[in-house]
Amino acid sequence: MKSLISDLKSYAQQDFPVPEISSYLSTFELQKNVLNEYVRFKTEKYARHIVHKDKDFEILVVCWNPGQNAPIHGHEGEKCWMRVESGALQVCNYKLDSVEPLALSMTNLIKGERGYLDGPADIHSVENVYNEPAVSLHIYAKPFSECDIYCLDSGKIKRVEPAYDSMHKEPC
Repeated sequence: MKSLISDLKSYAQQDFPVPEISSYLSTFELQKNVLNEYVRFKTEKYARHIVHKDKDFEILVVCWNPGQNAPIHGHEGEKCWMRVESGALQVCNYKLDSVEPLALSMTNLIKGERGYLDGPADIHSVENVYNEPAVSLHIYAKPFSECDIYCLDSGKIKRVEPAYDSMHKEPC
């Protein structure tokens, strides 16, 4: 993780150039023993574990049991990448058509298997619809303290503060 953090600090000075970051993350090798230090699943929801956070970026390891999902949400204009480290996740990207009434259109639906890189994301949902647990690595350039959740059933957009399950290997 030290090399990832160091490299991302260099990219922060360039305002996280999308092609370079995407290329870098596509080939970056994360050692399984390093990743496993952050892998902790929860039964009731997907688990979000902070590896690193500063004013420029944060790194998360997210653990997904089968059936767990992140609702349709936005990334507040930040640059966000997600890479599937193990298992598979269904990623659905959306375009906001209108706020009143709330209307989103799906732009693509992807089965992201190990090594799949998504990003930078704008509005999307992530779900483990498969029969095995999954782990993903997330990079958020310019971390935010709140984000929008889009609920198509109620037609409302809800502002929420993201929660973490651990920070630097310590439970929250």
